[in-house]
Order: sequence, then structure tokens, then C-alpha cells
Amino acid sequence: MSGLLQSHMAILCGTLLASACAGQDGTAVFRTTSELVLLDIQVIQKKTNTSTAVLRRKDLQVFEDGQPQKISFLSRDELPLSIVMLFDMTDSSRAVLKRLAEGAQSALAHLKKADEVAVMVYAAHGRVIDGFTTDRARTVAAIQRAAGESQPGGAYFNEAVWESAELLQKSGNSSGRRVMIWLTDNLPNVATQRTDQSDGESRIIHTEVEAIRSVHEAGAVVAPLLLRSSATMLWAGPLMALEAPLRPSHPPGDAHKYAEVTGGEAIGLGGKRVDERLGDLIDDLRSRYTVGYRPSGEKPAGMFCKVQVSLAPDGSFRPKEWIVRARAGYYRH
Repeated sequence: MSGLLQSHMAILCGTLLASACAGQDGTAVFRTTSELVLLDIQVIQKKTNTSTAVLRRKDLQVFEDGQPQKISFLSRDELPLSIVMLFDMTDSSRAVLKRLAEGAQSALAHLKKADEVAVMVYAAHGRVIDGFTTDRARTVAAIQRAAGESQPGGAYFNEAVWESAELLQKSGNSSGRRVMIWLTDNLPNVATQRTDQSDGESRIIHTEVEAIRSVHEAGAVVAPLLLRSSATMLWAGPLMALEAPLRPSHPPGDAHKYAEVTGGEAIGLGGKRVDERLGDLIDDLRSRYTVGYRPSGEKPAGMFCKVQVSLAPDGSFRPKEWIVRARAGYYRH
């Protein structure tokens, strides 16, 4: 898993650093080598819930394990996106996915030419419908195929996130910003066993802890698009009540939590068509900043380093009026 970050940053430093450093200021993606740590971040106005378009290095401060770090890299919308579109195969999500398939072409028009997209569906396990491509017609066709899919088994969120992170690490653009756009009702099933045989073969089911580590190592931002209705809760409510005693010992995963620890945001449809909301979400991801720093001090490989990005007290933004979204940390190599 961790090999992703090493190769990712080696290429990034060699090909993009010179041009990106001349850019603006940065929001949050995450990758690292011993030379550079990159964070994908977003600065949001609390009252309007909109992100700032003007951010400078002096407006931010970065701490790693409580120690201040010098920001050496700040850019906006200069790195291409590698996106896994992850689709929940529960009945409530599939109905919305069919509507998304009808408007997928207009939603994907919000991407840039260099952005690449892969399509994955999941229930008990994930399945790749189509790998990473910059061919929009191919991705539209993959979303349409996904809308016609059915997949047996419960909705195991942690396994889906883990598999998406693995796909990003193994196949995603090593010099891009990595994102999971996750269409879900945020109603996971509890996996009490470490293996699943719903599709006829025995496979491991990863835990929440393992999935969170995987997204940190992938440097991915999780951006859930939430779907939930009163009709869904009629059947989901009793099941959630039945599984409630198992949740503390077997956390099934939560879209809000995955977004929070990776610097993303879980958002609802807000009365819009799903293809319109997806287009808005892509624009929002494009508007984020990338912040880079060279960590001070030597630490052992495999150590998790906690990172905090906040507004500088002498910068242009009043901390009480703004929110900084950034990932919680990374693993040293």
C-alpha cells in the first residue's frame, strides 16, 4: 500500500514542482516522500459554505505532530484529478444511479481534459466496471452499465473504501490528486465476520481501521454524495436498530467520518438533480488547493504522522469565520 506514495511523490516532485511552486496557494490532496508532503485542502466560509478563491502561503500554518512546518508549495487546480466513482448497489442508491446515468455526460463535462475516471460498484465487495480513462464517452458508458448492475450481499462500506483506495494506489495517476466520489445512502451493513462468501468465494472483509489507513496511504480525498429518503428509512430503520448492538465493536463505516479524516465533505442532493449535484461537486474539487512542505526531523518508516492545517493568526482570514478542511495525517516511508 505505502509504495503508492513513494512512487507518486517521486514523479510529482520531478515533473510538477517547478511549475506548481509558481502557482497560487493550496488545498488538500495527500502524498509523501522524504522530500515533500502534499495536502489537498479547502478553506470554507462558515456563513456561506463557499470556498475562498484567494489563498496565500502566509494565510496558512501547518503542524506535523505538533511541530510547525514551512510551506514550500502552494497551488490551485494545477494537478489533474484521478477519480474513482464509487456506486452503492443498494436499492435506494440504484434508483438515483439510473438518473445519474441519463445526465452523466453533462456532469463529466466539468472535468478537465487530463482528469481520469474509474467506475466501481459495491455491495459486499467492490467490482471495477471500468478502469481509469480520460475518455468521457467510455466513462459515461461505464456509468450506464453500472446503473443496470445488481450485486448480492450487504453494503460493506469499509471494504468498498479499502478497495477504492487500492485501485487509486495501483492504477491512479501518480502525479495527480486522488479522489473518491461516493454515491451512497450512508446506511452500511455491519460485517461481523472477517470473510464473505456471498458471491460464491471466500474473501476478506476489511475493517474501518484498515480502510482508513488505506485511504491515508493512497492520499485520497473522500467526497460522498448522500442519498436518503423517508421511504428508505422505512425498511432501513428496523435493520439499523437490529444491528445497533454490534456497531461499537464492529464499526461499519460512515461517509461523514471518511470525508472528515481525508479533508473532504459529505453533501446531499439539496433539491438538485443528481447529475447537476455531481457537476457542482467536481467544480468544488477542482477549486481546492494543494499545500506542500518538507517535514522536519527523521521518523521511522510506517509511523503515522498527525497533520494539522489551520489559518495563520496574522493572515488575511479571521479563523472564527472560516473552516479549513484537510486530511488528518500520513504514513512515513
